[in-house]
Amino acid sequence: MAFGPASRLGVALFEDTDPIELTPGRSEEEVENVIRAVYKQVLGNAYVMESERLSVPESQLKNGDISVREFVRQVAKSELYRSRFFETCARYRSIELNFKHLLGRAPDSYDDMKAHSAILDESGFEADIDSYIDSDEYQNAYGENIVPYYRGYKTQNGQSMVEFTHMFQLLRGASSSDLKGNLAGKKPRLNSLVIQNTPTPVVAPSNASDGWAFQNPALGSRSRQGVGATADGKSYRVEVTAYRAKGVNRISKFRRSNQVFIVPFNKLSEEYKRIHNMGGVIASITAIN
Repeated sequence: MAFGPASRLGVALFEDTDPIELTPGRSEEEVENVIRAVYKQVLGNAYVMESERLSVPESQLKNGDISVREFVRQVAKSELYRSRFFETCARYRSIELNFKHLLGRAPDSYDDMKAHSAILDESGFEADIDSYIDSDEYQNAYGENIVPYYRGYKTQNGQSMVEFTHMFQLLRGASSSDLKGNLAGKKPRLNSLVIQNTPTPVVAPSNASDGWAFQNPALGSRSRQGVGATADGKSYRVEVTAYRAKGVNRISKFRRSNQVFIVPFNKLSEEYKRIHNMGGVIASITAIN
């Protein structure tokens, strides 16, 4: 089961939906459902126009000439996927999206990402796509006829909490698209975090007042308010999303979109007022000692 209340983490729909499998004796409607599910998963919930669909691989799947895994391969190697998630993305953004779309998880480590970067250098885009789909991990998770699905948000044996939190940098609810809707744009979201093996805050995707626009800050953006902890030994980590212009119901994209403050307990109220007077939005407050 998902870690924490699934509805608050934005993964309730994934948790409540069974994997989609193409079974023997399937109806035409069931095959269409599989095709739609593959497009949705592999293309990061992006809208696919009728003219963009892959008519030949679709026909092959309907006729039983190829498996779901081979159809996934065809979509991932298509010009549609390549133009959206390879040619117009930074390399490590492309790699982290390949992990998400094809293996349903975030990269485990920087070595994971470097290995795929080396394949791109030595053999090219299509060989790298094959390396995900031909892996033992893909076969063990999905086999030949299960549509890939998101798995990385679940706690698993052998998975560290760092890897678990990184998945939430890539997965922010069933309605989110990998082409838009995040302040990071097409920049990598995990590169420095994976290199430093750094966990990130898990913030529920909701509205601005709940901190949906929170992005993990650069190391230099953390600052300390006050001197040390208070008499009861408590200091708090206050995460603040991008500031909003007063009277405007949207997030402004400043150079530094969020900050983290370390605040002693007796200054929390004062800091809370200061942040809100500046139009900031508090994403979370966490005790650190």
